Amino acid sequence: MTDYIALIHKEPGSDYGVSFPDFPGCVTAGRTLDEAKREAFDALALHIEGMLQDGEALPAPSSLEHVMADRAHRDAVAFLVPSPARQVRAVRVNVTLPEDILGEIDRAATQQGLSRSAFLARAARRAMTDAA
Repeated sequence: MTDYIALIHKEPGSDYGVSFPDFPGCVTAGRTLDEAKREAFDALALHIEGMLQDGEALPAPSSLEHVMADRAHRDAVAFLVPSPARQVRAVRVNVTLPEDILGEIDRAATQQGLSRSAFLARAARRAMTDAA
């Protein structure tokens, strides 16, 4: 299992934001530190899943020294997030959605740096967690 560095950012009056220097566009947030850390694991897993589905190679983890040498990261707090322990085979499904909702999904996924599939998987996981 490989661990990747995540950075927590907090602006006054905002949620805790999390980003991954090794995965540009992989971002998430949480209202609390604990929620942000949980969301970071899911965001990384979904981002990696999407990269693997697209046939992309995963980057080697950067060192803490390399990440913190970037001035943009100096106000952040670094922590490690493990990559998914197992590779899950992706299965193609056919889903019918109203066109306007699909457009909203695509815009939200793009804003969060996710593919449509990763966005829908995250939404499903949250719904299942909330129902438990």
